[in-house]
Amino acid sequence: MEKEIKAFQIDLGDNVATALAGIKAGQEAGLTGDHGEESIKAATDIPAGHKIALKDIGAGGHIVKYGVVIGRATADIPKGSWVHLHVMQSIYDERSSHLDVRTGAPKDTKYE
Repeated sequence: MEKEIKAFQIDLGDNVATALAGIKAGQEAGLTGDHGEESIKAATDIPAGHKIALKDIGAGGHIVKYGVVIGRATADIPKGSWVHLHVMQSIYDERSSHLDVRTGAPKDTKYE
């Protein structure tokens, strides 16, 4: 039986894919795009629009999307896990370490 397509790998060299819909821990999600594997099993819940690790990424390792390095892991990221600000830092936005890990809202600037 074919897996429901739930994640998009943009480039064959990427080590993350983007969830097209929410993926529950333990769910096998079909991959589309320029992918090597047919599916990935989620180790954690992955919110829609967020990244899922396609392989184990060690702390300090590169996060690769679009075929380019977009960030670095700040902790070990097991295959199938949610890749977001709680385990990575953007190399493009130095302020990313000041953003709320759930909402993306800045924590270092007060808005009134």
